[in-house]
Amino acid sequence: MNGMTAPGTSRVIVVGSGPTGLLLAGDLAAAGVPVTLLEKRPHKISNLSRAFVLHARALEQLDARGLADALEAVGEPLARLNLFDGLTLDLGALPSRFRHLLVLPQYEVEKVLERRAAEAGVDFRNECEVTGLTQDTAGVTVHVRGAGAAGGAEDLRAAYVVGTDGMRSAVREAVGLPFPGRSAIRSVVLADVLLTEKPPTLLTAAAVGDAFAFLAPFGDGYYRVICWNRGHDVPDHEPVGLDEVREITRLALGKDYGMHDARWMSRFHSDERQVPSYRVGRVFLAGDAAHVHTPAGGQGMNTGLQDAANLGWKLAAVLHGHAAPGLLDTYQSERHPVGRSVLRSSGAIVRLAMAKGPMLAVRAGLIRALGHAGPVRRRIVGQVTGIGYRYPAPRGAHRLTGTRVPDLALTDAARGTASGTASGGASGTASGGGPGAPAGGGRLYEALRGGRFVLVTPDPARDPARDPAPTPHDVSARYGDRLAVAHWRSGRRTTVLVRPDGYVAWAGDEARASDVEKALAAHVG
Repeated sequence: MNGMTAPGTSRVIVVGSGPTGLLLAGDLAAAGVPVTLLEKRPHKISNLSRAFVLHARALEQLDARGLADALEAVGEPLARLNLFDGLTLDLGALPSRFRHLLVLPQYEVEKVLERRAAEAGVDFRNECEVTGLTQDTAGVTVHVRGAGAAGGAEDLRAAYVVGTDGMRSAVREAVGLPFPGRSAIRSVVLADVLLTEKPPTLLTAAAVGDAFAFLAPFGDGYYRVICWNRGHDVPDHEPVGLDEVREITRLALGKDYGMHDARWMSRFHSDERQVPSYRVGRVFLAGDAAHVHTPAGGQGMNTGLQDAANLGWKLAAVLHGHAAPGLLDTYQSERHPVGRSVLRSSGAIVRLAMAKGPMLAVRAGLIRALGHAGPVRRRIVGQVTGIGYRYPAPRGAHRLTGTRVPDLALTDAARGTASGTASGGASGTASGGGPGAPAGGGRLYEALRGGRFVLVTPDPARDPARDPAPTPHDVSARYGDRLAVAHWRSGRRTTVLVRPDGYVAWAGDEARASDVEKALAAHVG
């Protein structure tokens, strides 16, 4: 493809089978791209992960793949996120179908994503450790060893490689990228315990003095405890005892809820780091391989999932010849600023939560200000949940270009239509339907399924004399399953082309058919 004929150069190798790697591999395989997923661990989804929250934007991305409802069935929704000192983020007014965060362990997300990837035909290679790679103008050769490699060592060839292999990424090391940053919190303690007394809230967190503690349920009776005592800074290899976990939890929460029968305990440090470039030639980085930050706000897994959603459709479009390779450069320009913003916001939450001395007055002032400043509060909610980010647009582009699109209410959605009530819409976004939109018709995130673009046009029945946009028949003949055409269920006159990841590729007010055709040729290919 794209002139490459060497064996293996039509495929993508993804390294690391966490949520980011699984989503990306599944997207590529579903788009017809051969994918090999390398994982150095044996095949076993671990319950030792630190992620426990899916935010609204990640749930929207999963909804576009038909996976959100299954996760909603096993998780517990939480409409209010308590950060510190009475500062609460109310998620009930989110311009999203998901007006809450979903509390569930990371391994539940991995199970759903792994099943989808396997059904799509991903080639899983467990016990394969990447020892290096070389790349040229035609592809990348990955050197692997381990039980999953042929003869114990093997060279694999691909058009592109994506490292989703975590903070200690072998792919990042192989391409020589630095990982600048620092350790933000040292000697954080993790424990999975049973509790004699159930906590009063689904997620329990507080910081008092030098102590911080966080409790989250696994759903099987056990709770994950994450706690930290600023005054007890010891190396990660120092053993952890249940008495230490109880003591820090009592300092932060006032009680330890009768912790007993710990099945696992560990100590780690939390870093704030980001690579300067998410791409080196034909090699990309995503998730924790590209950025790590404190767990405050539960943004880590969510940011990685959105990295994957951004990159997957672009790789597929380039490999299938529907887009020029330059499209892949937008992964850096779109996702690197988001990673940097998450680094800053999660770090700010931790520093404010653990404020001492003069910083206590700063924290109190901020809390008072947020109580009266709706726009600031909405901005914070948008950053934490991921729905507030937009991507840069070319100069002269329509004001909606690059914005996230909520779950619009649509009619006559060709290819990918399903019934349902759409919700969403906010100032500055491509909003059509909203809470209380009539049932019937379809939803945007159902129409996006299959990794397609969706062209949303004014309803021709409202203006029969209008220069018509392409019809579903035209789309089927020229673009096949890569594009769906639907109409606003409202009277909106803006024509919007939505990318497979749910952001506006192009928009036009009172657009003519020729304008739409030009946009489709430029973006859909």
